[in-house]
Amino acid sequence: MMEEGLLGRFLRATEIDTRMLGMLAALFLIWAGFDLYGLFFKPGDGLLGGQFLTPRNLWTLLVQTSSIAVMATGMVLVIVMRQIDLSVGSVLTTIAVAIGSLQVYKLGPLLGVGHPAIWIIAVVSGLVLGACIGALNGTLTAYAQIPSFIVTLGGLIAYRGIAFLLASGVTVAPMDNTYVLIGGYGPSGSIGPTASWILGLLVCAGLVLGILRGRQQRKKFNFPLRPVWAEVTLGAIGSFMVLGITAVVNAYPWAPKVIENYAKDHNIAIPPGTLDVSGAALCTDGDKVVRCLHGLIFYNGFAIPVLIAIVVGLVMTFIANRTRFGRYVYAAGGNPEAVELAGINSRRLTVMVFTLMGILVGISAIISSARLNAATISLGQSNELYVIAAVVIGGTSLAGGIGTIYGAMLGALLMQSLQSGMSLLNFDSAYQDIVVGVVLALAVFLDQVYRRRAK
Repeated sequence: MMEEGLLGRFLRATEIDTRMLGMLAALFLIWAGFDLYGLFFKPGDGLLGGQFLTPRNLWTLLVQTSSIAVMATGMVLVIVMRQIDLSVGSVLTTIAVAIGSLQVYKLGPLLGVGHPAIWIIAVVSGLVLGACIGALNGTLTAYAQIPSFIVTLGGLIAYRGIAFLLASGVTVAPMDNTYVLIGGYGPSGSIGPTASWILGLLVCAGLVLGILRGRQQRKKFNFPLRPVWAEVTLGAIGSFMVLGITAVVNAYPWAPKVIENYAKDHNIAIPPGTLDVSGAALCTDGDKVVRCLHGLIFYNGFAIPVLIAIVVGLVMTFIANRTRFGRYVYAAGGNPEAVELAGINSRRLTVMVFTLMGILVGISAIISSARLNAATISLGQSNELYVIAAVVIGGTSLAGGIGTIYGAMLGALLMQSLQSGMSLLNFDSAYQDIVVGVVLALAVFLDQVYRRRAK
């Protein structure tokens, strides 16, 4: 009992979200489970002997999670408002095919392949198209009084057909060379170890400053203060996690073939026998020898899509917690009648939420097509299921009014971990679908249990 009391006091003092703590524990158990499973069936160089907990796989996992995580941040607000968007996967496919066709068939021949304006026009077009589709879904839901379930279910079917017509059933490729960097494609799709360490340290400094500012705000408004040891503990844990993630992404080297291609493109001579299997021991002539020996230019660091997802998460957290729009969304989901009586235009609010969702789907479409360096009609298949599952697992209530952005992003990482681990260990696709379905149902059940206990 004493240990439980100590844990309870620790959680109260630090104000750590117990649901998030449970999700982190589940995530680490999943990672450890896949790595231990691989130890017996697919030995590797992972932390526990398998292939899952390796810098390469974890780096890839973060990149794969980016697209789902971006959409999940918008789905939080949609579900908080007691709505649903089942069309996000098909909309992603439509936008990806549209901007891919724009690059390949229109802008390339018109401006010339590699023109610096191509990727900018493509990105802006994707965001505008996403906003228009989202606004259409919101208008039909809010003003035509069609349930969002029906509107977006129709969109799920219709937009996939539109994508097929736009692509004429074929893969649209290749994309602009600058555009593909947005998806982390190629060695230049990451910022490198030096910039990653600098970014990691800046984030740690931001965490400390945020804790200090929060303490000042509590003093200003006479709110209860956390104990100093709790503040220090939170700062230490946060910084440790940030620096740990930075160390992992910086430990993933370029593949040997990528290094060879880089050396050829930059006229760097590769002495025989100097490129080992890990791709980390490339020694070249001249002043690059020392840099290569230390691996300063042949490690990936944070991938660009991961950084985009982090920025989107921060912006969406600010919108949800610090703006009038965000407060109205949560109020509308928690008590729609009170919102109407307060004079808030809930219809306009619904259109704005779906428009924002469309923009975020546009960002995900850009990331996905850039990462693949192609747009296919199967690109966003089943994405709506993973997005909704991530949001529900992350603690967003299907009854509305409750949900967090960071929870949804953590849920996206958990869902992608399941999919990635099963794919890595060659699980049959049927088993993968079964696991996703079971996890989604279990998440909803746990949400119901949590809500009943909260009452």
